[in-house]
Amino acid sequence: MKKVFIFLAKGFEETEAVVAMDVMIRGGLDVKSVSITDDLVVTGAHGIPVKADLLFEDADLSSGDMLVLPGGMPGATNLNAHDGLKNALVQYAEEGRKIAAICAAPLVLGGLGLLKGKVATVYPGYESTLQGAHFYGNPVIKAGNIITGQGPGFAFEFGLKIVEELQGREKAEEVAEGLLLKY
Repeated sequence: MKKVFIFLAKGFEETEAVVAMDVMIRGGLDVKSVSITDDLVVTGAHGIPVKADLLFEDADLSSGDMLVLPGGMPGATNLNAHDGLKNALVQYAEEGRKIAAICAAPLVLGGLGLLKGKVATVYPGYESTLQGAHFYGNPVIKAGNIITGQGPGFAFEFGLKIVEELQGREKAEEVAEGLLLKY
């Protein structure tokens, strides 16, 4: 079973994290939420506490197929301040493994130079953080090994794109149908 790690930082966008996790699980992926704080319970941007599966130091990221970053503020800047996570993202990129980020979280990828020459999207107002990328305002974009999404309203589409990438288009369409979504 393909494994996905999704990272929770204080101030993460709850919709993007929880909807994406739900969609990925429905798509047959082994999803592990990882707190980058020193506590399993991480409070999102709107005050909703979510209990992560693992603390960052306990996660064996080498066993994953994809790393996923939900956005939100100050969640995205907190993700960007975590050196261990940034090192893992660079390693995944160097190995050609898959990465996904939504809302403001693509700023982490932009700052690491992982979007250079790629097409990407981000929450409106954060376009300048996509250093070296070609910005398009599409809701969700796949460019090589990286998927970017624009924001909370596109969390379902973002999750479905991840399912499609790891499990195939047919599985993504099956999940969308069960959620009464068009994909």
